[in-house]
Parts: sequence; structure tokens; C-alpha cells
Amino acid sequence: MLNRDFGLTETQRDFRAMAAEFVDTEILPHARDWDRAEQVDPGIPKRLGELGFLGLMLPEQYGGIDVDMLSYVLVTEELGRGDSSVRGIVSVSLGLVAKTIATHGTEQQKETWLPALASGDAVGCFALTEPGTGSDAASLTTRATRDGGGTSRTKSGGDWIIEGSKIFITNGTIADVALTFARTGENEITAFLVPTDSPGFTATEIHGKLGLRGQATAELSYDRVRVPDWARLGPVGKGLGIALGALSRGRISVSAGAVGVAQGALDAAVRYSTERTQFGKPIASFQLVQELLADSAVDVQTARLLTHHVARLVDAGAGPKEYATDASAAKYHASETAVRVSNNCLQVFGGYGFIDEYPVGKYLRDARVLTLYEGTSQVQKLIIGRALTGIDAMS
Repeated sequence: MLNRDFGLTETQRDFRAMAAEFVDTEILPHARDWDRAEQVDPGIPKRLGELGFLGLMLPEQYGGIDVDMLSYVLVTEELGRGDSSVRGIVSVSLGLVAKTIATHGTEQQKETWLPALASGDAVGCFALTEPGTGSDAASLTTRATRDGGGTSRTKSGGDWIIEGSKIFITNGTIADVALTFARTGENEITAFLVPTDSPGFTATEIHGKLGLRGQATAELSYDRVRVPDWARLGPVGKGLGIALGALSRGRISVSAGAVGVAQGALDAAVRYSTERTQFGKPIASFQLVQELLADSAVDVQTARLLTHHVARLVDAGAGPKEYATDASAAKYHASETAVRVSNNCLQVFGGYGFIDEYPVGKYLRDARVLTLYEGTSQVQKLIIGRALTGIDAMS
């Protein structure tokens, strides 16, 4: 195996080891059943909270754990190796929602949501994508309008009434709070923390997905959902910047999860190749099988090093604008690597890779969506190209 430990601190190794043990004992034995049932164990978010995985990098005063980005990446990679549906709970509830509240929230918002999110008593979802707007987030149509007749008037104004819909929202049917982005003016997008038990809020689970079947992916509907002004996250009109900043961070965890998927597929293929015999010897002794494994191992390590590079940028003090392009590069490369490696590893299994008795088919199905969400591979290329040339090809 290529060296995965060099340069890691003892604390970083400990977090990875703890996550690996959790994956090996509490996720991998059940991943196939969750995939078939299209639902992970409902107790998983609370278990993630008990282990501290939902509080990584959050302030300790709100129940968080003071660790660096690389420790978070190592945990996320292990969760991806186990089941991307579980990794998605952490990446979204912690990475996109809780960390955004910690960065932009008021003291009241932090006290209300962060302890519950860190413990797993509450789960968050990131409500940005809409049926008509995917990569073009700035064109979203969900609207929030002020209603001065509300019961929770503040100096900033009255309540807000939110109307619209969202699609492909991870954690949508299990979330307690939806970080919602809505248009508040012709050229204004504003963020709101919407409790999912609010009247008029509906979450409908999406079934029949190619991969991530155990993940609670939902369509959200806002039918005149009323929230007080103190639920607004950040200034009016600054929501798009908040969303894009969260996505830059989120791409790091998606990259790590993709590395985990690829590593899981490789581990399964190596194990199978030494156990499966053809022509009187293990198929691992065939040169072309070793080529598939060797190519995959190099690809996994390359994606891992690129992901760790971005994490170390964050740990060195780089801000979102300084690491955004590197995060896009890591997300693009790691997600495409996950698809390529899991596909190569399925080839090692032959026909047995095509049935879910073995895990490699699930790794391939789960890998495919990684090239789509939190910015498609094509969008990542345009971000990288813009950084190289100074020309924005997306406008």
C-alpha cells in the first residue's frame, strides 16, 4: 500500500483511526442493506454526534471540537470509504450548514442551532438547488418577502414569507433546519434558517436514484412559510456570497469523500483478486489485473494528496477566495478519479461486480453523483480556467 501516514500528526492519525473503526464495525456491515432499503439507520446522525464527527471545527463553546481541516478531511475520507450516504450527512449538516452558521450567524442563531447540530440531536440541510436552477444558482426563483404584520417584529423589520421549491436536497427529509436561499429583490439573494416544522414547509423524499440510495434526498416546498427576521442569516442581499463560500469549503469534503469511495473500491478489488482463482491461480497473478490495481492505487494517492493540499491551505490560514480554485481542482480530480477507479475495480470482479453481493458496484454508483453536485466537473473546469486566464466563461 502507498504511504498514507507521512506528515500526519498523532491527533490526525487518532481521528482517522477512530473513523476507520466506526466504518469497519458500524457502517460496512450494513451498507448493502441500507442501499437496498434506500435508508440508512435513523440512529446514525446521533451516533455521528456522539463520536464528535458532527462537531469537528466548530467552536467548543457550542459543543464543537477544535481540530484542523486535515483532521476533518481524514474523517470524511473514511466515511466515504464506508458509505457516501453517511458521509453526506456530515458534509451537509456540519460542512455546509453548521460551519456557515458559525461563520455568519448571530449569537442567538449559534446558541439555538450549533449545540444541537454538533450533538446530532438536530440535522441541517442546504437548500439552494431548484428544479430550474442547478449550476446557475444566481437565477433561483424562490422568493422571500417582508410581512410587517408578523408577530415577531424587530428593529430590522417584520417577518419574512418564503415561497418556492428546492430539489435534490441532501438530508431534506431528516433535517430540523433548512439553510434556505431566497430572492429578496431583483438582484438580491438572502439566506434564512428555516425550521422544518414550520407551517407550509414540506419535504418529499426522492426515490429511484442511481446511487446514494440510503441518503435522504428530497424535494422541498415552501408554501408561504413564515420566519422571523432573526432567522435571516447574514445581511439582506448577501446570501449568494454566503452560499458560494460554503460550497468552496464543501468541495473539500466532497473531494475527501471521493477519495474514500475510490479507496474502498480498491481495497475490495485487491482483496477479491487474491481470493478469486482462475486457471489454477489467483487472478492477482495476472499482469493486466495488476495493471488495473496499480493504475487505481496511483490515482487514489494523487487525489488524496491534492485534497490534503487544499486542507493544509486552510490550516495555514488561507481564506475562501485564496483556496477556492484549489478546492475546485481537488473536487474535479477526486470525483472523476472515484468514477474511474471504481469502474476499473469493477472490471477486476468481472460479472460478480455487477451484482450487489460485492460492494464495488455500489461504489461506482455512488461515485457518479460526485461529478455532479456541489458544482459539476464542467463548472470546476471553468472556475480553474477563469483563474488561469482572468476570463469568466460562465457569464
